[in-house]
Amino acid sequence: MKRNLAILLALILLLSITATAFAQSDYYFGVDTEVVHVYLNEDGTMSLDYTWRFVNQNGAHVIDYVDVGLPNNDWDINTVTADVNGSQVSVSTSDYQGSGSGFAIVLGSKSIPAGRTGTVHAYVGKISNIIYHDSEDNNYASSAFAPTYFGSQYVTGTTDLTVTFHLPPNMQPDEPRWHTAPAGFPSEPQTAYDDQNRVTYTWRSTNASAAQEYEFGASFPKSYVPADSIVTVQLPSFSISPDAIFGTLFCGFFAFMFLGVPGLTAYANHRRKLQYLPPRISIEGHGIKRGLTAVEAAILMNESLDKVMTMILFGVIKKGAAQVVTRDPLKVDSISPLPDGLHEYEMGFLKAFQEADVKVRQSKLKDMTVSLIRSVSEKMKGFSRRETIDYYKSIMQKAWDQVEQADTPEVKSQKFEQALEWTMLDKDYDDRTRRVFHGPVIVPTWWGRYDPTYPRIGSASSGLPSSSMSMPSVPHLPGSDFASSVATGVQTFSQKVIGNVTDFTNRVTNVTNPPPPPPKNSGGSGSSGGRSCACACACAGCACACAGGGR
Repeated sequence: MKRNLAILLALILLLSITATAFAQSDYYFGVDTEVVHVYLNEDGTMSLDYTWRFVNQNGAHVIDYVDVGLPNNDWDINTVTADVNGSQVSVSTSDYQGSGSGFAIVLGSKSIPAGRTGTVHAYVGKISNIIYHDSEDNNYASSAFAPTYFGSQYVTGTTDLTVTFHLPPNMQPDEPRWHTAPAGFPSEPQTAYDDQNRVTYTWRSTNASAAQEYEFGASFPKSYVPADSIVTVQLPSFSISPDAIFGTLFCGFFAFMFLGVPGLTAYANHRRKLQYLPPRISIEGHGIKRGLTAVEAAILMNESLDKVMTMILFGVIKKGAAQVVTRDPLKVDSISPLPDGLHEYEMGFLKAFQEADVKVRQSKLKDMTVSLIRSVSEKMKGFSRRETIDYYKSIMQKAWDQVEQADTPEVKSQKFEQALEWTMLDKDYDDRTRRVFHGPVIVPTWWGRYDPTYPRIGSASSGLPSSSMSMPSVPHLPGSDFASSVATGVQTFSQKVIGNVTDFTNRVTNVTNPPPPPPKNSGGSGSSGGRSCACACACAGCACACAGGGR
């Protein structure tokens, strides 16, 4: 009996040792956080700075090596350093077990046992041939990069991954451009300056995987790196007979010229004409631009210019700076003395209406609008356009909420008067106005200055000429009439002010967002320097990025 028990215990011990040895034969770890800094240097090289926090799993193999893949073979091992929890360790190319080019961090005595955590840091000082000609702008260079990744069989859990591009020094904030972010990351990076005053783009995801490849990229003017540091990709040659492809090219060329080019050109021009601001990608280190007026927010949102004109008109009328004398023909007079606090575009608007000649007036309104758009563009430098638009949309929604939730006609009219310009930012402004105002409406005190057929209030505070007309004690309008007057006023007023809205808008955007110049050599093949990739890559082949797949 004792002999059998001893054998049983020996078997259990043997199985335990075997199981432990088997378990410890596999790497299995989590990466809580990973921070990668990608420096695009002024000499056209790249530097990398990695920091991982590993969580080695219970029963897993000790983390004794960390494989670090690199974009190509043009890097200098003498510039590589590594440490574990602040203690320097060595690196080795012969121990690297990942794909492509790279090196292994040899943790040695600083290896991370099973069930323990450790922070591993690596720095690569110089990688060459990582900047390419931008595929969409001949004046730009670009670089794409994917952080090294580990074999999926070794990794568990999610990773808080942060990747920061540090662009070459001395770059202006509106010069660089980021590339499309990989899935799972914000579409636009956080932008800022680093401690060397270099523009940075930062992408972060708290739900990334250390076993997945994510590619990031940026473009910038070529002038910020040496010309000879920019890699030119040689397109592969083909030995296809010209006769075999002539027919296809012939048909394709004419189809493209007669159908594709006009269609694409028309589409591009149409989009451009609706965009007042040039497609400039600017640094967004300050987030939301607060303090814009409703009119300025309308410009930022690319609201139609007829609506913008009406918003300005309501603004000067509410402030007691103008009144509509007649609607047909349209005549708007300034009220002297002008109140304080008028915006520059309001002053320009009133000056334009001093012109009796319609064409001269429209020309001055165009100049005022161009100045307004440029002012908004200047104010938006350094701020996020997307976040700012979202912010002003929320203000618009709050304005409507206050109007719609008002309990009495008096409060509803008061709220509407206070927030009129903000409610006009709503794309559904016309219909929404009609839905909200269906009962008797107490018109604003300035309504008479907008509607010359309505009795005007000659109060001393308004600064208006006194009216001989008697005023009803409680000025009401049927809700439907009020709503219709407000909603339709936008179109009717604007048409009389600026004429054809499309023509007026074209004249404005031709100044603020001009079409691109035609190509200098339209008769050539146009293929020089072209690449089929969406963006230039940091390594050959365009499909690759940084190597990985190691431990």
